[in-house]
Amino acid sequence: MKHLLFASLALLLINGQANAHINMPQKTGSAKIAAAFHESDTATLSGKWELMPVLSSDTAAGKIPFIVFNIKNGRFTGNTGCNNMSGAFLLSQDALQFNEKLISTKKTCPGYNEEAFMENLLKTNRYQIEDGVLQLMYNTTVLSKWVRHADKNPTKQI
Repeated sequence: MKHLLFASLALLLINGQANAHINMPQKTGSAKIAAAFHESDTATLSGKWELMPVLSSDTAAGKIPFIVFNIKNGRFTGNTGCNNMSGAFLLSQDALQFNEKLISTKKTCPGYNEEAFMENLLKTNRYQIEDGVLQLMYNTTVLSKWVRHADKNPTKQI
């Protein structure tokens, strides 16, 4: 009787796994390539990026704005050039959207238009990385360009 019960359970388990395998969609051809591209592209987004200043007012507070993306938990931290900031973002293929509930310190930085900086972050709905430059975009309009942060004090390996 035990053998019959064990055999029945084993058959059900094997049959369930076979059916699960049959019902799973298979990626083929261009779908595999697109999935691999998306995974590597989002992994490339991960890490610290510094703003490529366009106007002298972009660094009027004396700091270069930066942003650090943590892809695994959908969160970012950074600095506006004046205040520290953090929040959440959504990422899907080439779509990127910052949650409007950003957290920021409240220092005053004369001569710096932090409001415009924050508005551009919140307008962002797309991104692309081209020649190592991250472009935050609204549809096809580039709002800002960022370069990967270079560690100025790399640790030496012995």
